[in-house]
Amino acid sequence: MDKDRVEGKMDEVAGRVKRQAGEWTGDGETQVKGAAQEIKGKVQNAFGKAKDAVRDASDDAERKREENRDLELEEERRKKDVA
Repeated sequence: MDKDRVEGKMDEVAGRVKRQAGEWTGDGETQVKGAAQEIKGKVQNAFGKAKDAVRDASDDAERKREENRDLELEEERRKKDVA
């Protein structure tokens, strides 16, 4: 899991708490700051998810290349054994 996902989730939760506290106390400034922090956290979390997806796709592609290379080597061995 990407660190951006963790940090983003923490900001999102902290912002939600701050926004809610502002609502309970009637403090509009705290509400706005909390909402902004919550949105920032959601964006950072989404960015982390995207980075994870790219990393996973890259890992899958590398695994496929290795599998194909292994199959090609095995086929070459079989051709040599037949010859």
